[in-house]
Amino acid sequence: MKKLILFIIFFGFTSTGFCQLKTRTFEEVDSLQHFQKRKIIVFIHTNWCQFCQRMKQTTFKNQEIIQKLNSDFYFIDFNAEEKRDITFNKQTFKYQPSGNNVGVHELALQLGTINKQIVYPVLCVLNEKKEIILQYNSYLSPKDFKLFLEKLKE
Repeated sequence: MKKLILFIIFFGFTSTGFCQLKTRTFEEVDSLQHFQKRKIIVFIHTNWCQFCQRMKQTTFKNQEIIQKLNSDFYFIDFNAEEKRDITFNKQTFKYQPSGNNVGVHELALQLGTINKQIVYPVLCVLNEKKEIILQYNSYLSPKDFKLFLEKLKE
């Protein structure tokens, strides 16, 4: 009986107290913009980038950040080494291999290149017309990311 009560309490806290970050694809955002215009935040990362993984485990697990992203923006979690073709804004982007099992996606380069180079992680913010309005390439703690989102809302 005690185990059942503990299970119910634990399940209640985990299911009602926390919400999940809604991540979208580029194709979904194309469609969603027809119904509700929002700024788009693209988190460009790789699996091998330590700062990218740290942001995923800290910043994007913060409940306040999740709520703001879900309610005010479209959020795209984009691996720069994605191999599938992506159609976005009426254009198709492809993976560009640069060696043996190494390469980068054209769309990651398009959205994440700052001063002729791409440094991960990258946050790219697009306006409702899908134009780049801001690029930032560095780790952001939950505290700093909250400030980042507040400035975007202005």
